[in-house]
Amino acid sequence: MMIRTEALGVTYPNGTMALAPTSLDIAEGRFTVLLGPSGAGKSTLLRCLNGLVRPSEGRILVAGEPLAGSAAWRAHRRATGMVFQQHQLIGRVSVLGNVLTGRLGYHSSLRTLWPFARAEKRRALEALERVGLLDKALARADQLSGGQQQRVGIARALVQQPRLMLADEPVASLDPATAERVMRLLHEICTSDGLTAVVSLHQVDLARKFGERIIGLARGQVVFDGTAAMLDAAAISRIYGTPVTIPEKEFA
Repeated sequence: MMIRTEALGVTYPNGTMALAPTSLDIAEGRFTVLLGPSGAGKSTLLRCLNGLVRPSEGRILVAGEPLAGSAAWRAHRRATGMVFQQHQLIGRVSVLGNVLTGRLGYHSSLRTLWPFARAEKRRALEALERVGLLDKALARADQLSGGQQQRVGIARALVQQPRLMLADEPVASLDPATAERVMRLLHEICTSDGLTAVVSLHQVDLARKFGERIIGLARGQVVFDGTAAMLDAAAISRIYGTPVTIPEKEFA
């Protein structure tokens, strides 16, 4: 799924500019990382891509067609998986039940009153197997660790059968070792399925390790756009606003 933003900007009613007019091409099938500190605009940009934030100006095109009208947005959201920072799971509901909520976009409000079809349950179980949590299918979501809950979030996104995967600071609340495992899993799934992925991060090491393309943001503007090899100390200083020194071995 090729995505283009044309002069996409977000200014809130109080006059705060969260995202300056930004034009980007997000290549199909690539794993793109939005890197920057809190308040840089990366989450705003990412959430514009599935309509969670309404842009003040500009437009979004998918496969060359502008997203316009409720029908186009519904179809786009159905094809877009979303992984959140705080998991957004229903704690008292089973892991399987949480994953199945990823299928709600395929049904009318009335249809959701009935149980999910056997084929959808099978698809949800397959998604849980891919993230290594098939044995937890009947456990309550709030009985899982933070890393396990985030893997449930990935399974929930997968069960949508998405073409686009968005992840908003998916490992910000995890310890470094767990964060890397979750990022590796997400990267492997998106790569093997050929999904277009856009992931916002603030960890430079993870951005460099997993990002095929890194877009650095600061104060609502793109200040870096390149590969991991191009993300040197000067680029990181532009993104974070402070001088940094990076050991040479990190560029090996």
